[in-house]
Amino acid sequence: MNKELMEALDILEKEKEISKETLFEAIENSLITACKNHFGKSDNVKVEINRETCDFLCYAEKEVVEVVEDDLLQITEEEAKKLSKKAKLGDVLNVEIKSKEFGRIATQNAKNVILQKIREEERSVIYNNYFEKEKDVVTGIVQRYVGKNISINLGKADALLNETEQVKGEVFSPTERIKVYILEVKNTPKGPRILVSRTHPELVKRLFESEVTEIKDGTVEIMSIAREAGSRTKIAVFSNDPNVDAVGACVGVNGTRVNSIVQELRGEKIDIVNWDENPGNLIQNALSPAKIVAVFADPEERTAKVVVPDYQLSLAIGKEGQNARLAARLTGYKIDIKNETQAKDAPGFRYEDYMDEFEDEYEEETLEDVVLEEQTEEVTE
Repeated sequence: MNKELMEALDILEKEKEISKETLFEAIENSLITACKNHFGKSDNVKVEINRETCDFLCYAEKEVVEVVEDDLLQITEEEAKKLSKKAKLGDVLNVEIKSKEFGRIATQNAKNVILQKIREEERSVIYNNYFEKEKDVVTGIVQRYVGKNISINLGKADALLNETEQVKGEVFSPTERIKVYILEVKNTPKGPRILVSRTHPELVKRLFESEVTEIKDGTVEIMSIAREAGSRTKIAVFSNDPNVDAVGACVGVNGTRVNSIVQELRGEKIDIVNWDENPGNLIQNALSPAKIVAVFADPEERTAKVVVPDYQLSLAIGKEGQNARLAARLTGYKIDIKNETQAKDAPGFRYEDYMDEFEDEYEEETLEDVVLEEQTEEVTE
């Protein structure tokens, strides 16, 4: 048994995750290459390696002839009798080749063939490992800044966080551990090229999937997500179990679940709302924390007109229009927000129709009563 070779293959298989079969094939090819370099040809050369003992045999197939015209392909009957007494003219004998007889150049070339195969397989293993993690979140260690880009070590490979995929204002220190979303894994001659992101909306989604058990097991589903990286994210969730509160599951006890995600995102605000098949209700939820008086949604045109109390207009729109913008992305509707005064003065607006639409909800109350009630509740809170 070739113990040294067996131990070397075991180490390579464990550390590089390269299968022994692949290594055996590399050794076989290297020996054939050495034969070709030593003798000038290797068409009739065969190599056999015992997978259990790692003993190997290198031999050339030679035809028994009366007159030898090519030493590499033929052998005389007299020489053949020394190898096998049953040999006769026309037979093909396996003549062992002593690998120790190979010259220095042939041996070096054989070594290079093995090393090249190991490098190729190592790159292939790394590529396959990270290709499986594409569109997923991994933890990496910040190494250094490469211009305005950041090199991040993911374990067995380095990833690149481009400037366009960085959250504005985030600054990292070397050796700092961060979570990133794998955008793409490319296979290149120099090894896998991994591109990651900190701004992608799926990063937030994957963080919730890893943090919230109900999302992981399918009880709660993330139906839609809209994000402005570094500032605010809105996420719409739906529960498949009537006994499970989707928003409550995502928030966690005393906000522990959502707070851990906010911490990972460096303080980015996260609004979690309930998903609703009714576009009016969904838009109302999406515009939270603003209170909505009425929503007129057109599913065909994917547009919606929203009426809010006068004092809630700025809150519904949000700073620089952020709340309305994220709500539009979350719902897929183009949202036009007006306060009550603007709505009453708008062309085609009829106060009676407006009240008829919501008389079941507000019963006999007038719009002024509703607004007054909301103002009172807000002051009380």
